[in-house]
Amino acid sequence: MVRALCAVGLFCLFLVSGPALADESKEKNIVYTLSLHGSVNPGSADFLARALARAAADDAHALLIELDTPGGLVTSLRQMVKDILASPLPVVVYVAPAGAQAASAGALLTIAAHVAAMSPGTEIGAAHPVGIGGNDDQDGGPMSEKAVNDLAAFARSLAEERDRNSGWAEDAVRKSIASTAREALEAGVIDLVADNRDELLAAIDGREVDTASGVVMLSTAGAEVRELTPSLQEQVLMRLADPNLAYIFIMVGLVGLYFELANPGAIFPGVAGAISLLLGLFALQALPVNVVGLLLLVLAVVFLGLEVFVTSGGVLAISGLIALLVGSLMLFDTPETGVSLSMYVFLPVFIAVSITMLLIAWLVARSAMTGPASGPESLLGAEGRVVRAIRPGEPGKVYVHGELWNAESAESLDERTEVVVDRVSGMVVQVKSKKERVS
Repeated sequence: MVRALCAVGLFCLFLVSGPALADESKEKNIVYTLSLHGSVNPGSADFLARALARAAADDAHALLIELDTPGGLVTSLRQMVKDILASPLPVVVYVAPAGAQAASAGALLTIAAHVAAMSPGTEIGAAHPVGIGGNDDQDGGPMSEKAVNDLAAFARSLAEERDRNSGWAEDAVRKSIASTAREALEAGVIDLVADNRDELLAAIDGREVDTASGVVMLSTAGAEVRELTPSLQEQVLMRLADPNLAYIFIMVGLVGLYFELANPGAIFPGVAGAISLLLGLFALQALPVNVVGLLLLVLAVVFLGLEVFVTSGGVLAISGLIALLVGSLMLFDTPETGVSLSMYVFLPVFIAVSITMLLIAWLVARSAMTGPASGPESLLGAEGRVVRAIRPGEPGKVYVHGELWNAESAESLDERTEVVVDRVSGMVVQVKSKKERVS
């Protein structure tokens, strides 16, 4: 009887707890998320590609990108857009937090997403390509017009692919228009405005999106969110892949190597310059660099270096500064990039480097014209006095330059006699009477 009652109790317990156990065993959907803050560059492109591969390998339901960028490289943007368009899982771009922006390349990246969302207090737009110093290049030059037309067609194509406002996308490139989150929603540029991540995931739940693998219905309400962080290499590349920072590293490196060239054996300036130059070159590999501009910078250092050893009347120094100026302006292939070398960085750095290099050249030239201040050569013509009598064939000692030297002379010189160093032979000085030189 007892056994029968226990069996009935266990059966009832199973009936009650069965649905709950089934619900607990049901796995939640996984949503991977990453933050892209700062400029769009090869580092962020590598990070996004790795995140998409990781999310797909872990069978994640979607990838959420929290975006805050002033823009970046068009080449990196195109790679990131290709990865999103080819993604088998939905990609959600969320411009957040409040105060963030999706400007320039960021605007097109947002438009390319399967779901585009913004937080209140954010902005999107102004995707017109800029040149050096941040100029809009509205002079209608061939290269400027080509870059604008190409980017405008790209923006229009992305908007049409995602069934968004293609006219706004083109105007963002051609006219640099920008919109707030509410304006972008009303214009059909984005899909929704959400205050936070949880609200966003709840709002897009049940939405159907067309991915590379077909139509997918989003199931994101209550999904498990996993944060992805960039690797060390990606972090370094994201921070260094900035034209302004790369330019500073290159210029500091050139100054350090030039100082070492002008003053061999200083060691520290050469080591610091070499490290800085390597960091600059590492950053340049991620940027559209004009090789001619880089070679002009090297030529500038060569000219300024030759000024130290060749009497040119300042011609080499002036030529070096001109090469430095032109090379700096030509260093980056600006028609291919959405970012530029800021004049607020370029002018102070160029002026400081020019003054430093000229100062080094002047100090070295002055040192070459001045006699040696130490060593045996510095004793020639120096005055001293005899502290041990000198006789022909019998060396004595003289006090010169605060030191005692063995001395020889063709004449007899008593103690306290004022003498002048006439010649240096190893560690022995040849002296003669100061009176003899005066006479």
